Amino acid sequence: MNILFIGDIVGDRAVTELCAWLPGFRAERQVDLVVANAENCAPTGLGTAEAQVEQLLAAGVDVITGGNHSWDSEESVKLLDLPQSLRPLNIGAHSPGRGLLHLDTPAGEVTVVNLADHSAMKSVKAIEGTFRPAFEAWRSAELRGTVLVDYHGDHVLEKQIFARAVDGVATAVLGTHSHEATIPLHVLPGGTGFVTEVGMTGPSDGMQGFAYDILVRGLHETGNAFSYGIPGPSGGPIVLGAVLLRTDQGRTAGIERITWGAGR
Repeated sequence: MNILFIGDIVGDRAVTELCAWLPGFRAERQVDLVVANAENCAPTGLGTAEAQVEQLLAAGVDVITGGNHSWDSEESVKLLDLPQSLRPLNIGAHSPGRGLLHLDTPAGEVTVVNLADHSAMKSVKAIEGTFRPAFEAWRSAELRGTVLVDYHGDHVLEKQIFARAVDGVATAVLGTHSHEATIPLHVLPGGTGFVTEVGMTGPSDGMQGFAYDILVRGLHETGNAFSYGIPGPSGGPIVLGAVLLRTDQGRTAGIERITWGAGR
């Protein structure tokens, strides 16, 4: 089975470029499943938006995962009800949406699990008091077939410990949230593919895809980078952060970084 996982998509321009590229790549590389973290795909870069989610699904994205921005707007929360949409599993059951999805592909059954660690979620007031540790949620998950985990977190060591703890059970653990891709691509001894951070799909000239001018101004003038608010996506060239997995009988047989920038 060939699985394409796309890292955090930032802004509507990133969605448009990705969707123009994806159908051709999917056909060329015979991709069986496409999963994309799209919690930043709204034009503001904060949360999801219906127009962008519809574009992604129409272009061939099968599953949309999330994280701390999954609750950024009423529109984002509403979109969690889509059958293709996930938010972290370790959020209380009262929250809209789901954290795990079983789906059939021509190459077999797949379970996609969305998890997040405390470092990523600590500022999300909507879920205060309802957050469970990622591993606790994982242990209660119903897993079938090929198991893909989007692990949304800041803490490198926590991601690495989790991946080692589920080696041989998860097919792959793919880190998201920090937007800065890490170089090593691992296949752990038990056959679990692992990337600490897949990276961002978004503007390359900002900070995590966002314009930085007002953040720097806030830091200079008030000592608080966020005192003037959070800027939207920057205007620079769009880059792709993704990995392509080749799996066999629920284990990762190969992992390849897929990337492009302006002028591809």
